[in-house]
Amino acid sequence: MRKPIKGTVMHSYPGMVALVTAHSNGNNNIMAAGWHTYISIEPPIYGVAIGKERYTHSLVKESNSFAINFLPYEKAEIIVRVGSISGREQNKFEALGLPFEEGITISAPILKDAYMAYECKVIDQNTYGDHDWIVGEITECYRDDAKFLANGLPNFNEVSIPLYLGRSSFIKTDNEIAIETFTKK
Repeated sequence: MRKPIKGTVMHSYPGMVALVTAHSNGNNNIMAAGWHTYISIEPPIYGVAIGKERYTHSLVKESNSFAINFLPYEKAEIIVRVGSISGREQNKFEALGLPFEEGITISAPILKDAYMAYECKVIDQNTYGDHDWIVGEITECYRDDAKFLANGLPNFNEVSIPLYLGRSSFIKTDNEIAIETFTKK
């Protein structure tokens, strides 16, 4: 039976995790974000919640841009490990062996392993509690066409999408169902 409880419960899961990348003054960083969404199709606008204390937040603020990257399930452990290293203390791309290219319209890294990625220029930012909701106009979009059907839906014969369950656990969305928990190293 449902009943009132003290506090809140993170019940927005399962959901896709975006890897947010940013670049400013020769520095790159990457973070995992569970709170993100499309806001508009025309013009294409995307939003993401980033904690104000995060190193990525400062790079986004300085550059006025960010990128959103989606990795396949095979890289789910990387999604978890991105959150276990401080970008202020070391280069996460080197530490995790993450190959990337510089964006076309912005300087943020675009992950080579991403099956979908967006370059975004910040158009709005508001503080809500302990996070800032950062909104960007999508200025460039990347897609691995082999991973999608002609109608634009994922081709689950070609890509498995990780859905985050919480506590470093993911469910794999493809033609079979599997749940796996990863440990932060």
